[in-house]
Amino acid sequence: MKERFDARRWQFVAAGEPMVEARFVAEAGPGEVVVAVAGCGVCHTDLGYYYDGVRTNQPLPLALGHEISGRVVGAGDGAEGWLGKAVIIPAVLPCGECDACRRGRPNICRRQNMPGNDIQGGFASHIVAPARGLCLVDEARLAKSGLELADVSVVADAVTTPYQAVSRADMRPGGVAIVNGVGGVGAYCAQIAAAFGAHVVAIDIDDAKLAMVAEHGAALTLNARQHDLKGLKAAISTFCKEKGLPTTEWSVFECSGTAAGQTTAFGLLTFGSTLSVVGFTMDRVELRLSNLMAFDARAIGNWGCPPELYPAALDLVLDGRIALKPFVERRSLADINAVFAEAHAHKLTRRAILVP
Repeated sequence: MKERFDARRWQFVAAGEPMVEARFVAEAGPGEVVVAVAGCGVCHTDLGYYYDGVRTNQPLPLALGHEISGRVVGAGDGAEGWLGKAVIIPAVLPCGECDACRRGRPNICRRQNMPGNDIQGGFASHIVAPARGLCLVDEARLAKSGLELADVSVVADAVTTPYQAVSRADMRPGGVAIVNGVGGVGAYCAQIAAAFGAHVVAIDIDDAKLAMVAEHGAALTLNARQHDLKGLKAAISTFCKEKGLPTTEWSVFECSGTAAGQTTAFGLLTFGSTLSVVGFTMDRVELRLSNLMAFDARAIGNWGCPPELYPAALDLVLDGRIALKPFVERRSLADINAVFAEAHAHKLTRRAILVP
């Protein structure tokens, strides 16, 4: 008989209503594990579900949360080897067997499971998840880095999604990376691009965030409230000319998840540029798509990150090339409603990690 765990989760019941605690029994089926949650990060996507009417694939009530780290305490048939392991659960878990997965396109797997969307999420004491794709955390390296297991929960999205974006953009040493929006995801994007050898330009409307990222990878910071689009582009061009950097083929990473930010990011395209869309918004923007043709540029979407890229992204964290601690804060899971309200009102200065 498989072990069953008395567990609890905070459920999103209906739009506009507070999340409520609910009891459930966690038990792993074949190929599944039960993970005792160490921490679960609060993402902009969670706010979209809760406040903006973004539809979840699983009907409500549903526990949100897809940035999850923890320890495997239960395992179904075929997954016993994971028992006792410290893990990160990927935010998007492809099936690994369909045509898209076999062709190397796991991001578009139609049988994928996303915690807090397709299956019950990580704002809970325990979560039942597929064992396929779990990312093992080396606890000796974790301790040596000065981090705890809860801290690396944000690797599951805030770090790995921009890691995939930087990888897809063919970011090379000596190139120019423009990160638009350096909040929870953008701050890590800037660090990742710098780790790839890029010269990073950070754009935001918050001077405090810009000051933080200047200490962690950004060579130039610009406040979008102090420059119009023409001024931003001129400042970046001047910076590149002064430093002997390329004035074409810039890699632009849109991480703000706002209509204004997306408009700015598209406007910063130049010859041979790559625009990587990382942030999400339900708002529409008006663009002149012919710029892609005229500049021989390209635009790429980024949905999650394939599990096979997680170990390399985690290595950057454990090696100290990506700093997590300055950009996160731990909060009690019991305070989930207050934390969501603070995040929605832009009162959080760091990414919140909810700890059961």
